[in-house]
Amino acid sequence: MAKVLLGVCGGIAAYKTPELARLLRKAGHTVDVVVTEAAARLVAPAALAAVTGRPVRVSMWEGLESGAMEHIALAAEAEAVVVAPATADLLARAAAGRASDLLAACLLVTRAPVLLAPAMNSRMWDHPFTRRNAAALSELPNVRWIGPESGELACGWEGPGRMSEPAAIAAAVERLWKRDLDGRRLLVTAGPTHEPLDPVRFLGNRSSGRMGQALAEAAARRGARVTLLRGPTALPAPSAGVELVPFETALDLRRELRARWRNCDALLMAAAVADYRPRTFSNEKLKRGAGEVSLALAPNPDLLAELGRRRGTSRTPLLVGFCVETDNLAAAARAKLRAKRCDWIVANLARDALGLETTKVEVHRAKGRPLGPFEGSKSAVADALLDALAPLLQR
Repeated sequence: MAKVLLGVCGGIAAYKTPELARLLRKAGHTVDVVVTEAAARLVAPAALAAVTGRPVRVSMWEGLESGAMEHIALAAEAEAVVVAPATADLLARAAAGRASDLLAACLLVTRAPVLLAPAMNSRMWDHPFTRRNAAALSELPNVRWIGPESGELACGWEGPGRMSEPAAIAAAVERLWKRDLDGRRLLVTAGPTHEPLDPVRFLGNRSSGRMGQALAEAAARRGARVTLLRGPTALPAPSAGVELVPFETALDLRRELRARWRNCDALLMAAAVADYRPRTFSNEKLKRGAGEVSLALAPNPDLLAELGRRRGTSRTPLLVGFCVETDNLAAAARAKLRAKRCDWIVANLARDALGLETTKVEVHRAKGRPLGPFEGSKSAVADALLDALAPLLQR
């Protein structure tokens, strides 16, 4: 199996890491552990050594008398690096490229996949500095995330910031090397549409595009050839292996889909396409008046329903739709499954997804009982959805 480097930071969730180390070793991996000095106050290095059967490193100064370069050797030999818990301090130092302790130095040296499992107070996770640091780390092609989860925190607060459970982290480690989509061609849509009213204004929605981009990046890691059709978002460019094609309006997306959908094995329609667009476009900015203004809207085409009709009785490509509702989720998903003639509808409530880093979804299928719910970070949910989808693409 693989050589896994487990980094442990000084968060209260460090007490869970002996169980994580045990699960990784049970899976057949060789586990080396690096703990920060703060983590060593919360979890005994001796306990981690007993579970892994290997010495635990704390300081860069250990072994120097023998000429060993621990931070080089540990990081260079690792086939995966897992940091759990990953504290706000660690994220800040890693994003800045600092090598102020052994763990941070290892993160600079390694080129292996790095799985970060954040754990911190919800206000710390939501702080603009932490969000900026997480965004910077997400741009690195080898960085993956699991969590944080929402719930009761050690400090007594409720909200995002809880470290994912050891079993979930261990499962995510196994997915780092998964290549179950080798040779498959996936077309993924993400983000909102902007339907222009005048040169300044548009009709849009609150979609961030994170779910669709997470699916595209996860599929590429698993060996698929992925094209991502992405609407206007503030997201960074997707990771290596994903072809990015931008669009703005529903009609733009329709054109891109018609040119590509026949050549893919699966279409994951995660974009939030506007149901209506302004009937007319003003070449000049519309001026404010004294009275009420009526806006005439024209319906946009139902892009997924169009493709479902075009596909007919064929089973290729696999069609996966997404829907966001405010109530009656299951009934709405089943109705859309029939109306759009697709294979899956991935459904969630607006309060569980829009504008958030996390999501909670359920899958309604044309054949079979519903799946889920799947809950967690959007990258974790993306992998869970692909776990269920991959066997259908092997037939």
